[in-house]
Amino acid sequence: MNAPVTPRTIRIHPDDNVAVVVNDGGLPAGTALPDGPTLVQAVPQGHKVALADLPAGTAVRRYNVVIGHTAVDIPAGGWVNEQRLVMPGARSFDDLPAPQPPAELPPLEGHSFQGYRNADGSVGTRNLLAVTTTVQCVAGVLEFAVERIKRDLLPQYPNVDGVVGLTHSYGCGVAIDAPDAIIPIRTVRNLAMNPNFGGEVMVLSLGCEKLQPERLLPPGSIPISDEREGPDVVVLQDEKHIGFMSMIDSILTQAKGHLERLNARQRTTCPVSELVVGVQCGGSDAFSGVTANPAVGFATDLLVRAGATVMFSENTEVRDAVDQLTRRAATQEVADAIVRELGWYDAYLARGQADRSANTTPGNKKGGLSNIVEKAMGSIVKSGNGPIHGVIAPGEKVRKKGLIFAATPASDFICGTLQLAAGMNLHVFTTGRGTPYGLAECPVIKVATRNDLARRWHDLMDINAGRIASGEASIDELGWELFHRMLAVASGEKTWAEKWGLHNDLVLFNPAPVT
Repeated sequence: MNAPVTPRTIRIHPDDNVAVVVNDGGLPAGTALPDGPTLVQAVPQGHKVALADLPAGTAVRRYNVVIGHTAVDIPAGGWVNEQRLVMPGARSFDDLPAPQPPAELPPLEGHSFQGYRNADGSVGTRNLLAVTTTVQCVAGVLEFAVERIKRDLLPQYPNVDGVVGLTHSYGCGVAIDAPDAIIPIRTVRNLAMNPNFGGEVMVLSLGCEKLQPERLLPPGSIPISDEREGPDVVVLQDEKHIGFMSMIDSILTQAKGHLERLNARQRTTCPVSELVVGVQCGGSDAFSGVTANPAVGFATDLLVRAGATVMFSENTEVRDAVDQLTRRAATQEVADAIVRELGWYDAYLARGQADRSANTTPGNKKGGLSNIVEKAMGSIVKSGNGPIHGVIAPGEKVRKKGLIFAATPASDFICGTLQLAAGMNLHVFTTGRGTPYGLAECPVIKVATRNDLARRWHDLMDINAGRIASGEASIDELGWELFHRMLAVASGEKTWAEKWGLHNDLVLFNPAPVT
């Protein structure tokens, strides 16, 4: 006979009136919880159980935050889910807490990684040739050329990690002078400047697009060395191109010079302060805020202590924690910038007749997240416990060290694209439901929230934070494990996404009109 299963639940705060079921497969009706009620119905894994009678209208607390009010009477031991909750309204931007930032974290020394130093002072964790585009029309040609470069040229340059095409859906048929058009334009520009590309800027243009190469990369926008006077541009409509293969030959010919310079580079010892790390979650569940995100938050604090830059993002998934953000702002200027960016995004959603409640997915709810308020409380912990040192708008490049709020949509691939444009050279991505997400431009370390996911997706998840829920490891232990894995990956160790070649498309955030 199988041994009886010991019921396990997690209660985040002593004042919470719900707990989350930990056991794989959930718990059946009639299960007596240790120091708690007996379940009156089956409760799936990750879902909430009422720890006391909750009459209709009762505030439901998780993280010691009201995540909703009961729509019906829920007895002790009852299942608390999104259908039984009424979501509270968004926190007003009025009367937010003034900055009361926590003390700066003590320095952390003695750690380094092996990276590629660039002429502009940045450091790459990968040594990639990137070809950017000015318009989507050239994407097919670039895809063909990239495969030729990989097949015919890369074997001659063993120190080059790969070649990537920075394709996107922008460049023509757009209101390019509209105020919000600056967001996609600066995003495409700053993507080309990512430190993992070594300052080697190569551009593929059609010729007739609105986003001309000189507008994408005007003089002075990139550091130029040697005898080069500007970015290398291949224009497909150039009269010298007779037939498709002449276009491909032009791209390969110009790629050779870039590959030669990249191939001459060597990894050198770099301080942790040269890391620019983007943290993000996708396919979140109720364990995200219990296991993976707290471990990431612990590692975030370690990175900041070592002088690195860490970006947390996802406007909709921090909106309901805005009071926490302004309180942690290092200055009033930072607090004002947080409110400005989140307020702009509220207005953007309103123009589209959407609101923050549209964020939660069927997978989020199946994983136990009842609404965006609960999701936000678990998401924000990726940012750790230190003061917030700065804020950047979508598509901007980060220029400060420390903890930065990069204001982006919550969409995984849009957020990842914007963090790349900001200068991210290492990515940490937590997931509870599971996702094969990866980026060709930057290594992505994926952290599973649950043991079951880590077991089933053993060759897709890099870190198993589910051990926190099962009592096999502490948040601190997982945080240190992640920190050391980040240094190893930054030094060249491949993630599972890199081993399999799993790469999501770049997706621009374009709130401007399309004509």
